[in-house]
Amino acid sequence: MSKRAARRSGGGPAIDVLIPAIEKDLHTLPYVIDSIRAFVRHPIGRIYVVSPDSRRIRALCAKKNCTFVLETRLLPLTKSRIRYRSRTWDRSGWLYQQLLKLSGDRVCRRSFLVVDADTVFIRPHRFRIGGRPVFYCRNWSQPEYFRTYRKLMGRRKTAPRSFVTHYMLFERSKLRSLKKTMEKRHGRPWYKAILKSIDRRKQFGFSEFETYGNYVYAHRSKSCILRSARNKALSSHPSRLTGSRVRRLSKAYRTVSFHQRSVYKRGVKARRR
Repeated sequence: MSKRAARRSGGGPAIDVLIPAIEKDLHTLPYVIDSIRAFVRHPIGRIYVVSPDSRRIRALCAKKNCTFVLETRLLPLTKSRIRYRSRTWDRSGWLYQQLLKLSGDRVCRRSFLVVDADTVFIRPHRFRIGGRPVFYCRNWSQPEYFRTYRKLMGRRKTAPRSFVTHYMLFERSKLRSLKKTMEKRHGRPWYKAILKSIDRRKQFGFSEFETYGNYVYAHRSKSCILRSARNKALSSHPSRLTGSRVRRLSKAYRTVSFHQRSVYKRGVKARRR
């Protein structure tokens, strides 16, 4: 690493990055990867892209110097075995990618940053300061996330803000402790405990970020640093993120997201979130 890159990375222990993706994410994924290298102020070890087998995603990984990981390597479960849907919506894939994120310790050998494949950093981010974890937060969430959390953990959420902000640093030891706690409490593999705890009549039955964030906060509330995420949803193509537009947006926001909410709809038009 050059001296300039070392200064930009902020020093300290390296972290890995995990990005679950499918082919619909190819229009945003290159920008996500580039933004991580530009704005994450930690040395980056490996960037893992977790996906179904895809020639196009493999090619992008080779081009961007990332490591392709077949999703079945992380979980003894496939998306087809998750039936989380109604007549108007299908959240099976949405839930599956959350389980993949919680399986990142299967490939990452250090703390790892999980980033959604549609979210681009536009300002510098640090996820540890003086050994303290930094969480980027917002002020609203889905009540169902916390009902499931209480079923899983036997306690109410304790954090004053929401952790659902499209990216989070997971510490391997704490993630493994969380999963072992689930398994001990429910007497089954952690992912089966999650699947059993969800009310499948509700669209927003589980959040990996709320679950991990509240677990860490419950044990280390005084050491956690909570910052406002300041995310902006955009409907344009990420190629329109010119330097001048990024500078303008970064005055008010830290990240931008290019969501495709329609992918969760089935048949007739689903009710808006």
